Parts: sequence; structure tokens; C-alpha cells
Amino acid sequence: MNFAKKIFWFLVTALGAGALGFVAIARGEPINAVWLVVASACIYAIGYRFYSRFLAYRVLQLDDGRATPAERLEDGRDFVPTNKWVVFGHHFSAIAGPGPLVGPILAAQFGYLPGTLWIIIGGVLGGAVQDFVVLFSSVRRDGKSLGQMAKEEISGLAGFAALFGVLSILTIVIAVTGLVVVNALKASPWGFFTIAMTVPIAILMGIYMRFLRVGRAIEASLLGFVLVMASVVGGRYISESHLLAPYFTYSAIGLAWMLVLYGFTASVIPVWLLLAPRGVLSTFVKLGTILLLAGGILAVRPTMLMPPLTRFIDGTGPIFAGKIFPFCFITIACGALSGFHSLISSGTTPKMLSKEGQARMVGYGSMLVESFVAVMAMIAACVLKPGIYFSVNSPAGIVGRLPEQAVATISGWGFPVTAQDMSDLATKVGEVTLFNRTGGAPSLAVGMAHIFSGSLGGAAMGIWYHFAIMFEALFILTILDAGTRVGRFLLQDLMGHFWKPLGKTSWYPGIILSSAIMVTAWGYFLFQGVMDPLGGINSLWPLFGISNQLLAAIALCVCTTILIKMGKSRYILVTLAPLVWLVSATMTASAEKIWAPDPALGFLAHARYLAEQIAAGTIAADKIADTQRLIFNDRLDAMVTLVFATVVLVILVESGRNWWLYSSGRKRVVLSESPVELSRLIA
Repeated sequence: MNFAKKIFWFLVTALGAGALGFVAIARGEPINAVWLVVASACIYAIGYRFYSRFLAYRVLQLDDGRATPAERLEDGRDFVPTNKWVVFGHHFSAIAGPGPLVGPILAAQFGYLPGTLWIIIGGVLGGAVQDFVVLFSSVRRDGKSLGQMAKEEISGLAGFAALFGVLSILTIVIAVTGLVVVNALKASPWGFFTIAMTVPIAILMGIYMRFLRVGRAIEASLLGFVLVMASVVGGRYISESHLLAPYFTYSAIGLAWMLVLYGFTASVIPVWLLLAPRGVLSTFVKLGTILLLAGGILAVRPTMLMPPLTRFIDGTGPIFAGKIFPFCFITIACGALSGFHSLISSGTTPKMLSKEGQARMVGYGSMLVESFVAVMAMIAACVLKPGIYFSVNSPAGIVGRLPEQAVATISGWGFPVTAQDMSDLATKVGEVTLFNRTGGAPSLAVGMAHIFSGSLGGAAMGIWYHFAIMFEALFILTILDAGTRVGRFLLQDLMGHFWKPLGKTSWYPGIILSSAIMVTAWGYFLFQGVMDPLGGINSLWPLFGISNQLLAAIALCVCTTILIKMGKSRYILVTLAPLVWLVSATMTASAEKIWAPDPALGFLAHARYLAEQIAAGTIAADKIADTQRLIFNDRLDAMVTLVFATVVLVILVESGRNWWLYSSGRKRVVLSESPVELSRLIA
């Protein structure tokens, strides 16, 4: 490195360290959001330039001269050498679900500081490392899945446990993402019309690319974007029409049924008709909006009105119960460290890389981009007045159903807000009310609209709000339809062991049966959240965070085992350190959610509390059936959490046993890499 580059990176390091230090220690006067943007951007640049380079060339020793699975096994369908920027876009679109948007919004109840530090540090040292190492490992093994790698590198028992964990996490992920959509669109004709229109638009794009202009993805994306923006604008007229608005206004239950039907349909129809064009549209909108939001923050330079730490660090938060440790670290998953990413890094992406060296940019780099999205989501939440933030995100079961009750409760916490403030804001964004809109999506949309309207035009806040809702929903629906399809593949693979025709992905009875099982599984948890008087997010998001982070623990166990078997034991801290941290946080959260005596925190304690209320006769007769259902759901959630934790303990024990056997020389090391073949492709 020449002298000029050394000076440049020294300045970047100094700027990043100074900005992060200011964010961490600033107290009293509110700080400007630009400090967070500068701190995160500099640290991500340093992490990519130096740490990912260390991983790539010292630890993993990437070799561009070695043929990848895309080259050796090219079949024109699954294994296809692809331009690195196309792979980057595909990978980013696949990993960037609701987590980097919703998680930071929910964790903002602690203040902006804990979540921001976890996003930045966890992203550089944890999430990006996991994604990169899993992607590299899968490329070296013919694009095999996480479960297959666990079976081959650890043991058959670990492989079975990993497969079970993958199916479990998919079920919870899809249910929670569906709940976020429901809470954002209920009683919102404008929002529902905009999101509903993305389905026929995606289908039109699929027909356009398959029959009218074959393979013209950019043309189809531009067409889709224009039509989506037209639907955002048109939704305003729908919502203002007394004739049309009722046809696009639905309750939470009605929306949940629609999502279940949509998920089933998306899983059984050809991938080119909906899933693929929605992915193209999603990537186009996501990247454009992220750049627009970053520019808006730099232009507006909004002040962080949320304090760095709030009173709810004691665990009494209204959005979800629990203290900073461990709940901040499971609430913010995808923006810092997410097990779901390991499924993508060992799924389609390793089958598309034309060179091993591209794994650094795709695996490590795309995670940093997602982490940056999470920082901007945190900013969007924290530039709102805290009273407004809590009014939008707090469930009716805690603050009250009437506006007067909610504002009195929230103002009593020290975050002043009035019913008129909320009414004026709802009018500006074109909604009837913004109270009790749990799930994170509405408050993020309000924050984004605030930033966009400040930089691009204040008169159009309603347009920007519903554009943001559409932007979030594209993130979410991509996970919902792709996740259901992936779950169907896994189920068919599992069922094929019992009866071979069920394992054929081309056999429609098997497709329909496995799709029905998958949507029934996640649909149950979705309805559980919809009917929860605490808003669903209070119980389902911690369950999502626990299952997601436990899956990350499985992935890091596999990564650590592979490093040991590669003879890289001196470097295992790169995966072992985040594994130890993750297991300590997630196991603590699991124990608290199961056995904590506080009904607001523990599943079993809440079930006992409700049962005691029924026994004491304090529950109205017409509410007893619903309460009994909640008791059953609490006990089910406790059991699911216990099963998740047990699965990971099995894999941890199996991994630790093998690590000891390898280090003591009692077990012969057999690395299940594919044979080396020289590459003939030009980068």
C-alpha cells in the first residue's frame, strides 16, 4: 500500500472512530443523524477493505484458478456462471427481508445507541463473516445446503437437526413477516391497493420477459417501477373514493387469509410467472430507495429526537418485554447477524459464482449493505418524536384502545404526545389512524416520509408514506413467497424419504401437498399473532429472533468445524467469537421467554396469569374462548422455543465433541470438498 493510500485509510479510520465515539458518549443535547451515517459508512469501508481481505486471503485462501460449481456443473438452470454484479443483486435481494427494517424499529424502544452499536459491530464482525464463510464453504462443496454440510462435516445427527432448524426458522420467519404486512395494511385502502397491484404488475413483468421481450430484465424493471409508482399515486384516489374505498378496506383477519392464499398460490405456480419478476422488481426498488434514503438523510440532516437510552432498558418496554441483554441482540437480527442468510449463502448464490474471489464481495459486501439499511431504519425511527413513535408501535392491550387513553399513558412515560398530533399526522399520510399500528412497518414509513418530504417535497408526505409502505412490503413479500417455495422444496426432500413420488418437484400432487403443509404451519402462527391483544409482535418477534439466531449458531458451528478441518485452527476465533456471543444471548433469551416469572416476558407465566383470571371470573364470558386460545398459544410458543434451543444444544455438543476429537488426533480429518479442477473462465 503506497503512502497516499495509507493516509486515506488513516483518515477514514480516524473519522469513523471519532464519529462512533461521539455517537456512543453524546448525552444531553440531541445529535444529528449524519453522525450515524458517517460512523457506519467509515467502519463498513474499513471492515471490507481490511477484515474481509484478511478472511479472503489469509483464512480462506480464495483461489480464482479453481473452478467453481457454476463452471464445473453448468446445466443452464441451477448452475450458471453469472456476472458478479448480477449475483450481488440477487444475493442482496434474497437476504434483505423485513429484518433490517423492522428489527431496528422495534429495538428503538431502548433508544438509538444499543441497537446502532450492535448493527455496526455485529455486521462487520459477525453477520458478514457468517455469510462469507458459509458461501465459501458451499462453493467448495458443489453448492451444498447448510444441512448437507452439517451432516458431512459434523455428523448425521447434526445434519438432521440442522434440517429441522431450517424448516422451523422458515415457518416463524414467514409468519412474522406476514404479521408485519397485516398490521401495516389493516383498515388502509391506500396501502392495500398499492400492495395488491404489485401482484398483477409482477405477473405482467414475467409475461413480458418470457414472451414479449425475452430476457430484457432492465426494460421489465423500468415498466414495473412506473406501474408501481402509478399504483402508489392511484391509491390516494381509491382511499378518497366513498364508492371504491370499502372494496380495499380489510380487517387483520381478512388480510391474514389473503396472505395464506397468496403464499400457497405463489408456491405452486411456475417461478417465472411471479417469483422471478417480483425479485427483479424488488431489487430495482430496494437499491434505488436505499440510495434515495441515504441522500435524503444527508440533505435533511435530521436530529435524533429519541434519546440514546430510554427508561425501557429495564425490560418494561411496551413494544416487547425484556432488557437490552439479551433482547436487543435477538430483536435486531438481519441487520447484524442472521441465520436466515446462511440459507441463501448455501442456496442459489454458490451455484452462480463464476470465481471464488467473488465470494468476498457477494458474501461479505452485501451483508454490509444490508447492515447500512438497518442503520438508516434506526435513523428513520429515531428522528420521530418519541411520543409519536410509541403511539404508533405500542399495542392497544398496553396503552389502551382509545386515543385519549393511549396519549395519557405514553405522556405519563415522559414522552409527551396529544391525540391532535396523531390525528394531524394520520391526515398528512392519508390514513384514518396511526395508533396501535404494531409491527414496525408503519413507523418506519412515517420516518421515511418525514425524511423524503423534507428533502424532496413536503406537500407529498402521503405519497412518500405509501411509497415507503410499498417499499417495505416488497422486502417482505419476497421473503413470503420465496420462503414458502424453499420450505416446499425442503418438505418434499424430507417426504421423499418415505415415498419417492412426494420428493419429485415436478409432481403436482406432491407440490400441492407440501405447499399446503407449509402455509398451514406459518399460517397458524400468523393467525396467532393477528388475534393477540398485545399485537402479536410482543410474542412472535422474540420467537422469530430466537429461532433466527439459533440458526445462525448452527451455521457458525459448521463454519468453525470446517476451519478446524482445513487446518486453520489458529483463526477459529473469527467464527467462534460470534458463536459464543450469539449462544450466550440466544440461550439467555430462550430461558427468559420460557421461564421468566413476569407475565409480560415469560410465555408460561403469561399462560398462568390468564388461567388465574379465568378461574377468578374476571374474564367476560364472551372472551373466555379467546383467552383459552391465548393460553394454548403461550404454551405452544414455550414448547417451540424449548425445541429450538434443544436442537442447537445437540449441534453444539456434536460440534464440540468433534472439535476435541480432531484436536486430540483421535479422529481422522476428512474434508468433504469437491475435487480441484482448474478454471477455464476469464474473470
